[in-house]
Amino acid sequence: MQSYLEELNEAQREAVVQTDGPSLVIAGAGSGKTRVLTYRIAHLLEKGVKPYRILSLTFTNKAAKEMKERIGAVVGQNNASILWMGTFHSIFARILRFESKHLGYPSSFTIYDSSDSKNLVKSIVKKMKLNDKAYKPGGVLSRISSAKNDLITPVAYARDANRTSADKAAQMPMVHEIYARYMRECYKSGVMDFDDLLLNTNILFRDFPDVLKKYQDQFDYVMVDEYQDTNFSQYLIIKKLAEKHNNICVVGDDAQSIYSFRGAKIENILNFRNDYPGYQIFKLEQNYRSSQNIVNAANSIIANNQGQIQKNVFSDNEVGSPIKVLKAYSDVEEGFLITNDIFERRMRQQQDYKDFAILYRTNAQSRVFEEAFRKKNLPYKIYGGLSFYQRKEIKDLLAYFRLTVNPADQEALKRVINYPARGIGKTTMEKLVLAADTSNQTIWQVICNTSGVQTGLNAGTLKKLHAFAALISRFAAQLPQMTAYELAAEIASASGLMHDLHGDKSIEGQGRIDNINELLNGIKDFSDSKKEEGLSVNLVNFLEEVSLLTDQDNENPDDIDKITLMTIHSAKGLEFKNVYIVGVEEGLFPSLQSVDSEKALEEERRLFYVAVTRAENVATISFARSRYKYGELIHSRPSRFIGEIDQKYLEMNAEDVFIKKSNTPPSNFKSRSSQGSIGSSQARIKMNYSAEKSEPKVKLNFGAASSDKITAGLMVEHERFGKGKVLNVEGNDTNRKATVVFENAGQKQLLLKFAKLKILT
Repeated sequence: MQSYLEELNEAQREAVVQTDGPSLVIAGAGSGKTRVLTYRIAHLLEKGVKPYRILSLTFTNKAAKEMKERIGAVVGQNNASILWMGTFHSIFARILRFESKHLGYPSSFTIYDSSDSKNLVKSIVKKMKLNDKAYKPGGVLSRISSAKNDLITPVAYARDANRTSADKAAQMPMVHEIYARYMRECYKSGVMDFDDLLLNTNILFRDFPDVLKKYQDQFDYVMVDEYQDTNFSQYLIIKKLAEKHNNICVVGDDAQSIYSFRGAKIENILNFRNDYPGYQIFKLEQNYRSSQNIVNAANSIIANNQGQIQKNVFSDNEVGSPIKVLKAYSDVEEGFLITNDIFERRMRQQQDYKDFAILYRTNAQSRVFEEAFRKKNLPYKIYGGLSFYQRKEIKDLLAYFRLTVNPADQEALKRVINYPARGIGKTTMEKLVLAADTSNQTIWQVICNTSGVQTGLNAGTLKKLHAFAALISRFAAQLPQMTAYELAAEIASASGLMHDLHGDKSIEGQGRIDNINELLNGIKDFSDSKKEEGLSVNLVNFLEEVSLLTDQDNENPDDIDKITLMTIHSAKGLEFKNVYIVGVEEGLFPSLQSVDSEKALEEERRLFYVAVTRAENVATISFARSRYKYGELIHSRPSRFIGEIDQKYLEMNAEDVFIKKSNTPPSNFKSRSSQGSIGSSQARIKMNYSAEKSEPKVKLNFGAASSDKITAGLMVEHERFGKGKVLNVEGNDTNRKATVVFENAGQKQLLLKFAKLKILT
């Protein structure tokens, strides 16, 4: 037996050595699927199969590179280098270059990235004289991409009643014509975008059977990684290529199919048995990554899905600690509690920062954790995205804030003077900068006094500049009268920024809107907190605070020892010793859009399963009783997913009873000790799992006591800060202030007429 086979368990070994015929390898989380794929290819090469007769498709270049290196270590780098191994796009681009003459493309065709594609769509929209506010490049390209992945050409698109109706409803009835022009322009320029690489490969194989036969003959063996993530276009290419020899091996896990928004179809892996009769199935069920408690808890979660291939994932690792469930009074406290836990756990167990990861459902959730980490001076990195305050839409709105507070801020002015578009272009800006430099004034001063400076601008341009100046002046005039939140919301709306973002109906566009709303939520929380403390709450104060959060630190940018913040979608394929899954609340996780569809809800549950199985040693789940949404403090309910976890794998306070689809605890439930748990301030909350059609927009009814009832020595509860003790009370009836030491939020001085404290008995 070859030495590399001795490194495999029995199930892995069977999947490696059984190389003929169709094979489905179901690889549970942490079960060593990369090793199986690698050694399967190595085994074929050892058997004498020529490297160029093996096709291995992956989803990332990193995975392909890692596999080639491992294979090279077994059979030699020369053999490994000849393999047809790479991502779908790289392999099919290679084929298209060889066969480009059949489709009328030059072999040297170039490939557009998303920025190139957006610029082309912009130019087409302009030529067609369409409303560029309605036809946002991101939204248009999202529709075109979806069509291409479903193998729908422009002609077919125009005949597709469902798509054209959806376009009309979105006020973009001409998408089909933009699509047709886009394809013509790409063809004329000898370029393809990423989706074209798949679409054109399908067209090539459909229209030129001799070419298809050539590659069917060449590839004796076809292997596909992450098969559950394939879309229809990829599925069809794979099926065609494997048709002759029928030696196809796909590896994946239906329980980790989480990319339907990119076109992935879980049916591809679920229906493998129908596509390839006589198939063999191999189940990799031993998890080498996580503790037994984490694996068992994950199993109890995914068992609730109907659409799945049954498997029994297990772990022989140590039993490990139960999954800790953390309840916070607010999302701000959630960030505070988790930050403290990371700080204490790292010090107590001498772990590195890189051993910790915070996983969230949406990018906007990163804000409260970034702020908490900065206040605690903990290093962090945003994986797969920018820091919250470095995202373009956030920087744009902050620039409006800065300009409102200080119109002389020239960088802020340059950033937003033509965003949203108001016809003040590059040439105008160049003339303004020249005039400002010549007259030794700021750009703002020149705009406000164009009659006194030679600008060389025509009357129409001057009118636009004066309108912009009037807008900023109006914001500045409101500065003393409005709270930070009130003015921030006014600026976001009146500037046109929110209207502009709403024009982009793509997933990315919705994410940008969510980020703006999250910033406004943060400002609302800031305003309410300062108001309760009797302090000033205008936009100047907020900018002073946020400027400390956005200053660049002096850390080495190459330093990898940082806490990771990332969406769960980005976390797939990664692992960490300590994982915090945050914001596990109804309407957030599962998302509000998924609760009316069983199929969508099952994907949300798979996403939760992925999150839990990223943890090696410790997993913590948290939810907040309230969080700001659309400027209001909204009551939040814990997610149904928490209730679906077998209670014996959870740790919580005795008073926090979680039940599965009812409001009474199971008879066999015994709460675990709260020793070492986070947040002794947790109070009783019951879970209600009734599915709701829409997210409740109900303000909290906290049952606060009147201010004259608050006296020194009382135990009180605040709707955001939690439990605390009143140290002293001072002031007259209308301006009474209480100094309260909160268990988790520390000492605060609150103006009682706003604080709404509840007396605890």
